[in-house]
Amino acid sequence: MTKDELRAELERQAQRYKDVYGGEVITYAAQPDPDRKPWRKRPSLLDQAFDKEIEKIEKERQEKKEAANECE
Repeated sequence: MTKDELRAELERQAQRYKDVYGGEVITYAAQPDPDRKPWRKRPSLLDQAFDKEIEKIEKERQEKKEAANECE
């Protein structure tokens, strides 16, 4: 069934409802799909612990460099 056939069938059903039951058919415009937000991975506890260890190692290296520069 194509979209045009479906539209025609729905129109026939709406008209039949109006004729037989004397009812009123209200059609609504389709609501737009909400904008999709980009997917972001939330860091797990392991990821957070890994990042802290990396920062700790970088600080230690920086302190060693500074200590070596002061001694010279």
